[in-house]
Amino acid sequence: MRVVFFGTPDFAVPTLEKLLSEPDFEVVGVVSQPDTRRGRGNQVTPPPIKAAAIAQNPDLQIWQPDRLKKDQQVLAELAATNADVFVVVAYGQILSRKILSMPKHGCINVHGSLLPKYRGAAPIQWAIANGENVTGITTMQMDAGIDTGAMLLKTELEILPEDNTDTLSTKLANLGADLLIDTLRRLDTIKPEPQDDTLSCYSPMIGREDWQLDWNQEAIALHNRIRAFYPNCYTDFRGQRLKITKSEVVEVEYKLEDNLENIGKIAEIRKGRGFGLQTSKGLLLIKEVQPAGKKLQSGWDFVNGARIAIGESFS
Repeated sequence: MRVVFFGTPDFAVPTLEKLLSEPDFEVVGVVSQPDTRRGRGNQVTPPPIKAAAIAQNPDLQIWQPDRLKKDQQVLAELAATNADVFVVVAYGQILSRKILSMPKHGCINVHGSLLPKYRGAAPIQWAIANGENVTGITTMQMDAGIDTGAMLLKTELEILPEDNTDTLSTKLANLGADLLIDTLRRLDTIKPEPQDDTLSCYSPMIGREDWQLDWNQEAIALHNRIRAFYPNCYTDFRGQRLKITKSEVVEVEYKLEDNLENIGKIAEIRKGRGFGLQTSKGLLLIKEVQPAGKKLQSGWDFVNGARIAIGESFS
């Protein structure tokens, strides 16, 4: 089976590597987003999927159009591959109907949720943020909508209490690689299942506004956001931005009317563990932080280094 692979971030790498290692499939090319400048040196850096493709096969054809559906040369070259299927994993551009119809078996997407829940760009993050206990991978026959195509195969994965977006993405990426191979091998016998739109929900791209912690929320909601948007959630302390990267809900029951004036304040210090902040419901133990311009440190080291005190406020 001839395959063209579409993908960009780390999440797509295990699926490409799995495809390249399987003798039943011939990857005839890879489509990825353009290189970007990043880091302190502003160095031109290839996307993870391009780096992985070159590492596996330096001679593999790679396309990186700025706008795929407008690039007539790339479109013509893709059509000329005579691919049986296009495999799409977190590519980052919307595919036109013309592209969707090119391969014999259409375009198959590996999506990081149990569709129809969490369609969209950030399914893993929003599943954690919303306190889900189970997620998974869905392979899907793509159509012109955003993650609305008929479902092919699904596999579930428990979201563990200690999971954050990084750890869960790694697990799902490996799960997706295996499910994609299974899907391709059974493509002639799988009966596509239409999605029930009434059960759908959308997971939009994450914005900077999602990173700021609001201590008027409940402790469990804040804890889930810290896990979901790792390592970017922040608060302000003593006029400086402080990232909070690891937390734990240590108390959930108390009388709200007795604590309104203490929301966002340090309520306790736990030796060797960190410090507890009062929320609108419960205390949130802060276990790991990153002060502006400094490296990650434990909550307890921050207590000692900053000499924080009970009653100090975060905002």
